[in-house]
Amino acid sequence: MDTMKLTKIVGGVCGALLVYLLINWGADMMYSMDSGHGEDHVSGYVIEVETAEVAPEVSEAPSFDDLLASADVEKGKKVFSKCKACHKTEDGVNGAGPYLFGIFDREIGKAAGFKYSAGMSDIGGNWDAANLNEFLTKPKTMISDTKMSFAGLKKEVDRVNLIAYLQTIK
Repeated sequence: MDTMKLTKIVGGVCGALLVYLLINWGADMMYSMDSGHGEDHVSGYVIEVETAEVAPEVSEAPSFDDLLASADVEKGKKVFSKCKACHKTEDGVNGAGPYLFGIFDREIGKAAGFKYSAGMSDIGGNWDAANLNEFLTKPKTMISDTKMSFAGLKKEVDRVNLIAYLQTIK
């Protein structure tokens, strides 16, 4: 490539860059929000509008009891598939976890033939919907030394459906 051809190419690129910079500078001048009158001056029009007192909408989520009343047992049975590896639904048949047959109103940490952690054995009370909901949300939060390594069910609807299913296992 000869010098003249290289000079034309470099000149074309530099010219295009100069045109771009000039257009950018012109657009900044034309559409700039800074009016140059100092910080206190605001350019533009002020449009007065009537403001109405609008109470913020408060959307209340349904309560746990309402969700439990409308729970879907079949969906709960599907959620239970996450529990099957460790828990059995037959009476007195323990797996890696205690059997869940008749879990409602059973004393917490007292399934026959299963060796619980000290925290689970000592907590007291009976399994009801509220206790199961708390435990299934994040087991280690309710009982820090539980042997159950399950992280929990984040979705409340999954917990409610599972609890409804567990209520049917009698």
